[in-house]
Amino acid sequence: MNDHRVPLLPVLAALFGLALFSLMDGVMKAASLAIGAYAAMCWRGLAGSLLMLPLWLWRGQGWPAWTTLKVHLLRGSVASIMATLFFYGIVRLPLAEGIALSFIAPLIALYLAALLLGEKVRRSAIGGSVLALAGVIVIAGGKFDGPADAEAVKGLVATLVSAVLYAWNLVLQRQQALLAKPEEVAFFQALVQFGFLGLGAWWLAPFPTGTVWWLLIVSALLSAASLMLLSWAYGRAEAQVLVPLEYTAFIWAAIVGWVAFAEPVTASMLAGVTLIVAGCLYATRKGGTAPAVKAA
Repeated sequence: MNDHRVPLLPVLAALFGLALFSLMDGVMKAASLAIGAYAAMCWRGLAGSLLMLPLWLWRGQGWPAWTTLKVHLLRGSVASIMATLFFYGIVRLPLAEGIALSFIAPLIALYLAALLLGEKVRRSAIGGSVLALAGVIVIAGGKFDGPADAEAVKGLVATLVSAVLYAWNLVLQRQQALLAKPEEVAFFQALVQFGFLGLGAWWLAPFPTGTVWWLLIVSALLSAASLMLLSWAYGRAEAQVLVPLEYTAFIWAAIVGWVAFAEPVTASMLAGVTLIVAGCLYATRKGGTAPAVKAA
């Protein structure tokens, strides 16, 4: 007789990891407001590299093979642009709204899987895409209805482009998970992020002050802890059990945004996120794919 019970510990680990990630988004929003999204991501990469280096060395895995390193370099570069655009967006949008818009990434990942992996796009994916698109339109409507806030519009566009890159990141993440352990992934993610964004640091990344450094260190710690928790959870429970928990990030983001930045949760935002989540759940039912681990 098959055991259909939901594993409690992986579910709790995933929920805790998602809560930490939403808290990290709030900390990074504060850092981005202080020095800009590009600088915050660049110097967080340095902080994360230094924090993860001892753990990576302690695990004794050695320098990765070139085939693995290529995946680290590609995903780290994509994730750097993705996360910088996301934090640029949430500086100009409520945190919960930015998280809600990022939920379209699983749907985009379905189409990328079809393009890159030859998978067939099901009718449910098309129907779910229509629902999610309606949700994006509802959220975006508040930005274009009446006198538009130019900064909010730029934030909206940046967040949507980030969601497209996040979908590509999900495809790369699946490749990376087969090649490296979580601590190696976390270390090289931070290292490549710093190396990639460091190319423009002279012009775009002013050196942080002491207060901002603490924000970046806390953010790096929260990001690493979240990644480890989610990796542990997805190694012990089926994706179909854990994937719907991704949408609890909206709740945590709304709480963090309200407490830290006095951001209200509007009716249009709630309506939009409802449509987006409904579309994602409809499109990914019966064995569809969705995000396994967030990686900002």
